[in-house]
Amino acid sequence: MPIVGFNFEKIIVERQNKITGKLDIKNNLNITSVEKEKLNITNTEDVLKFNFNYTVNYEPNVGLINIAGHLLFMDNAKQVKDILTDWEKKKSLPKELAPQILNTILAKCNIKSLSLSQEVGLPPHVRLPLIRNK
Repeated sequence: MPIVGFNFEKIIVERQNKITGKLDIKNNLNITSVEKEKLNITNTEDVLKFNFNYTVNYEPNVGLINIAGHLLFMDNAKQVKDILTDWEKKKSLPKELAPQILNTILAKCNIKSLSLSQEVGLPPHVRLPLIRNK
């Protein structure tokens, strides 16, 4: 079923120190909670809100990007109930749903992080394509 909404709620980007020596860049994505959401336009409660936190750490103490937000996912009432029950018990997403949710969040957060890192003078956190002479 479709993803019907996506929003950033908090964005923090900080360059802390100059880059000296080896730089270690670590990315992390966590789904912090899943809850039912009611949309005003659909008049239905068959929408799940996946809250997330995405971080990029530039170590040692070079910089940080932290993005929090949510993704809205619509499905039939039974699926919504099953996903929510699974989350409450195991704190995990169903195997068939996880790639769609996580890849959407990663795509949007990686693009935003690339732009933010450039604004404060941090290197890209993902490898960009390069053209080389043969």
